[in-house]
Amino acid sequence: MTALLWLLIPLLPLLAAASLWHLPARAGGWLWVCALPGLLLSIWPAADLQLPMLWPGAQWGLTDSLGQIWLGFSALLWLIGSRFASFDLHGDPHARRFWACWLLALSGNLLLIIAADAASFYIGFTLMSLAAYGLVVHLGGPKPRQAGRIYLQLAVLGEMLLYAGLMMRVHEAGGLLLLADWQQVPLSPLTAALLLVGFGLKAGFWPLHVWLPLAHPAAPAAASAVLSGAMIKAGILGLWRFMPENDPLLQSWGPALVIVGLISALLAVVLGLLQSKAKTVLAYSSVSQMGYLLIILALAWQIPDSRPAMGLLLALYACHHALAKGALFMGAGLGAHFRLPISSLILLLIPALALAGLPLSSGGAVKTLLKSAFADGPQAVWLGLLTLGSLATATLVLRACWLIRQQQAQQTHQTPRGQWLPWAMLCLLPLLLPWLLPDMRAALFSSLPVYALWGLLWPLLLATALVAVILRLGWKVPTALLRLPNPTLLASLRLKGLVQHPPLPPLESVSRRQDWRDKERNWNRFWASRTVASSIAVILTLLLLGWVL
Repeated sequence: MTALLWLLIPLLPLLAAASLWHLPARAGGWLWVCALPGLLLSIWPAADLQLPMLWPGAQWGLTDSLGQIWLGFSALLWLIGSRFASFDLHGDPHARRFWACWLLALSGNLLLIIAADAASFYIGFTLMSLAAYGLVVHLGGPKPRQAGRIYLQLAVLGEMLLYAGLMMRVHEAGGLLLLADWQQVPLSPLTAALLLVGFGLKAGFWPLHVWLPLAHPAAPAAASAVLSGAMIKAGILGLWRFMPENDPLLQSWGPALVIVGLISALLAVVLGLLQSKAKTVLAYSSVSQMGYLLIILALAWQIPDSRPAMGLLLALYACHHALAKGALFMGAGLGAHFRLPISSLILLLIPALALAGLPLSSGGAVKTLLKSAFADGPQAVWLGLLTLGSLATATLVLRACWLIRQQQAQQTHQTPRGQWLPWAMLCLLPLLLPWLLPDMRAALFSSLPVYALWGLLWPLLLATALVAVILRLGWKVPTALLRLPNPTLLASLRLKGLVQHPPLPPLESVSRRQDWRDKERNWNRFWASRTVASSIAVILTLLLLGWVL
């Protein structure tokens, strides 16, 4: 297969975006085709494409199974999301604006996955991050504008930190841009910190998550699905690609990063349970799941010999979370606008419980792999926290499903069939993934013994019982907890005020130019009342000078 096919992945969405204003308004129903080359090339990869005409070392392609899985689930989610969004945008006067931002973000997201050099990765990352702002603010109104402002502020900050870290990494590598060449180049502490915070702001794990619970609920359902399912994982992929595989600094930082990941996984659940909107609850669930992905990264850095196994686990976990969370966000969008039948609500429970480790699903398979990774390493003492995490996740997603169910009393319209079918397919994928991916299938088989099944099942049963008791008692979140102050919002408003009204010293009211202007006016006033006499005096003076000379 020719290497030139890689050009289709970023260029086809860009060409579609450039042609939007010349296409019919209903052409959005076919824009899912722009993600199709990425999906096909993830299944049948072509040879790597060398692009020296761009810059030295420019190269696109898939270098490992991690990239292949990552490209596959990202392209699939964008494809289904495009089809889903086309129904939401019927009659929207700003549909072309939405599709322009959507296609630019799609192009950048898929480009960074196939990028084998740092410059291509950074271009794709920046294009995706900045274009996503248009998706966040598309619906308009105070909340989307507020969420978009915070998102853009932190996105620009992340880009600045990432660019600084990238330049330092290029310097450490002697000017080399290929990411494969960076794997043996040690990190300086400053470079590691810049990359960790820069990529962490996009990944959204604690304490860099502050934009995520605001931006995801503000965006349309399809945009929330790709934001949470595909785009935030670019930060995790960037950390995996940019950081060396065997670095003493990262090994020493590993335990601290595992603790940060556990805090993100558990604290986000507590914060999510205090929310009253389904999409906000799901956004905090994404923060929690990003904590698990950070744990996998930290284990790979702490135990370099486990890097191949951790890389596979990272890809499988990201794939599982992307598709399950995409289905939940789309389901929340459907529940907010249409009346869902009982069959649809049951479908919604499949990705929800898969996130909590439902046996015989993709969630059960990846949770089994994660527990095995913990049991075989020095973090075995924290194995019980992973079980607690499954219980907490199950409680959180059940609350999200209950909030979606409560919206149904206000809806009367039936879901369009063309929108329901792609969403239903996405809901079933957590059950199909273990049979489509051999490595996940092997993990599924290892979870079939009774003791393993029970280890996955009892947190779900306990969470279900807790939710049933809470609903039976009619307990509600106290109003005071629903109105907790948001330091991020306050800081964002302060920054906005400083930009609009900078605290600069007052300018001098009198300038040299003003002095000359005042002297000119005084001169004119002086001669205004003596025009005839002054004219005679000037003429006589000139005649006298002419006679003398």
